[in-house]
Amino acid sequence: MATMTCHVVAMPYPGRSHINAVMNLCKQLSARVKYDILITFVVTQEWFGLLRSDPKPDNIQFATIPNVVPSEHVRAEDLSGFLEAVSTKLEAPFEELLDGLHEPPVKVIIADSIMAWPIHVGNRRNIPVASFWPLSASMFSVFYHFDLLKQRGHYPIQAPDVESGDKIVDYIPGISTTPLSDLSDRLFHSNNEKMAELIIEAVSKVTKVQYLLSTSVYELESQVFDVLKLKFSFPLYSMGPISISPQIQLENTFDDTTNISTVVEYIQWLDSQPEASVLYISFGSFLSVSDTQLDEIVAGIRTGGVRHMWVARENVSKIKDGCGDVGFVVPWCDQLRVLCHPSIGGFWTHCGWNSTLEAIFAGVPMLTFPITADQHSNSKQIVEEWKIGCKVNDKKKMICAGTDQISLVRRDEISVLVERFMDPDSIGMKVMKNRVKELQKSCQLAVSKGGQAGIGVSMDYAGTFTGWLDS
Repeated sequence: MATMTCHVVAMPYPGRSHINAVMNLCKQLSARVKYDILITFVVTQEWFGLLRSDPKPDNIQFATIPNVVPSEHVRAEDLSGFLEAVSTKLEAPFEELLDGLHEPPVKVIIADSIMAWPIHVGNRRNIPVASFWPLSASMFSVFYHFDLLKQRGHYPIQAPDVESGDKIVDYIPGISTTPLSDLSDRLFHSNNEKMAELIIEAVSKVTKVQYLLSTSVYELESQVFDVLKLKFSFPLYSMGPISISPQIQLENTFDDTTNISTVVEYIQWLDSQPEASVLYISFGSFLSVSDTQLDEIVAGIRTGGVRHMWVARENVSKIKDGCGDVGFVVPWCDQLRVLCHPSIGGFWTHCGWNSTLEAIFAGVPMLTFPITADQHSNSKQIVEEWKIGCKVNDKKKMICAGTDQISLVRRDEISVLVERFMDPDSIGMKVMKNRVKELQKSCQLAVSKGGQAGIGVSMDYAGTFTGWLDS
């Protein structure tokens, strides 16, 4: 360890998608920095138990802090309380951990932008901080300019503002004109100001960092990146899509040399399906649709008769029994490998940011079904700006008794929609496929190693940051 010349400490927000994103970034840094590098990846003891068996490079080591925040298993029950605990209880044990890291000296701290305290720690210790933003660049601009929403009376969002549907947000730098209803996630509502204010406060502290890292791809959000770069005196690096390893084969993820004995069952099933015939369905790993909506989706998929592969954390047996015999249901899969499989023709997604980038990388059009948080903004980009998908539910969101209740999408609507979406001869599908193939090239250039990838702006930004680590 004494020969390591660059020591990076990574502090992710303790949630699965955030941890995955920071770990993927660390793996890329580990592979691309020219000289010796040691990365200390800090997690709670609970998360260490969940991650310890996951494969990682030898120069990434785990370090743990006590379980001073609520368990991952109950995080969804009180998101605001969880974020408050993360914002107030992790700083002290993190500092104690840093006190024990002497050799090699820590050169930089990489920390999730949703947490403000790592910035204070780095500034006190004279350690440069690279703030890591795990969502779209557009959402960063929304949070960074939240004072504009307040000044115009658009925050906190009230139920009548959403139901009227006529209020427009056209003043966020770098962001195209957006109906207020597209920002109507529960995070922005009057009953949840506490959580929003914690995130707004954390993002405001980004002005005190030395570097800002984005998981996005410059070519996807160039207008936002250009605006933000003019606002900051420090570098803003486009590192995305960081969930995708540079070693992934871009043209054929599953080649003929694959050992059939090691191929999992769902890959064998996909291998048996016609090209671009399967609708991949996943609503993410955190929040789920209601039981009533799930029943409608299951019935609609069955009536629509489209081939499908559905990843469901819960109700696996119920979905298997209800969807018929033209599909495959699993509790987990390697999503990127599935999306890159030639039999996949579409992706019904909750619009999580990592899922969005993976679909673009794989060149797969999307059916968008946002559930919470940034997913509504991502859906708008997919459908209206990039034109690589269509929205399952275009109805207005209704706010009732402090709870988001999305208008139910009925089974007959779903059956018609999935049939039309998966029709390879439809003009709409052809247009979306052509457009997503164009964006796919940008994503693939951004993760390529060497060769022509150097012309990609995202690659240039990432190369500059890794070059700084080498210096």
